[in-house]
Amino acid sequence: MNLTWDFIHYGIGRWLHILFGVMWIGLLYYFNFVQVDALKKAAADTPPTGAGITKHVAPRALFFFRWAAVVTVLMGLMILGDKVDDALFFKERAYVPIGIGAWLGLIMLFNVWVLIWPNQKKILGMVTATDEEKNKARRVAFLASRTNTALSMPMLFFMVASGGVFRRAIFGG
Repeated sequence: MNLTWDFIHYGIGRWLHILFGVMWIGLLYYFNFVQVDALKKAAADTPPTGAGITKHVAPRALFFFRWAAVVTVLMGLMILGDKVDDALFFKERAYVPIGIGAWLGLIMLFNVWVLIWPNQKKILGMVTATDEEKNKARRVAFLASRTNTALSMPMLFFMVASGGVFRRAIFGG
C-alpha cells in the first residue's frame, strides 16, 4: 500500500469522518434535547419570543446538520473504499459491524434529507405551507428526528466496534 494514500484515506478520511460525525450527532442532540423544549417555552411567552431561534439559529444549525450528515457518510464510504459492497451486503463476517453501522448511517442520512429538511422548511416558513401542512410537517420532522436520535447510539457503537476487525480484514494480521 502507498503510505501517502493510506494517510489521506485512513488518516485524514477517518479524522473528517469523526469530526463531521460529531457535528452531525451533536446538532441532532441539540435539536432534540435543547431546541424543541426551548421553542415550546418561548411560544408560551407573552408575546411569543422564539422568533430569534426560528429565524436565525435553526436555519443555520440545519445547514450544518444536513451537510455534516453528507460529509460523514461520504467519508465513511471513502474509508471503506472498494470494501463498500462487502460491508453493505455483509459478504464477510468481519464487515458485519461496520455494515450495520453504515446502514444505520444511511437511514439517518435519508431521514435528514427526505423527511427532516423538507418539513423544517415548512415549519420555519422558508417555503409556503398552510397551517395544516405545518402541523403535519412538525409531526413528520419530529418522528424522523427522534428516530435518528434512537439510531445514533447503535450506529456509533457499530462504527467504533468495527475498527479493529475492519483493519485486520484490510491489512491482515
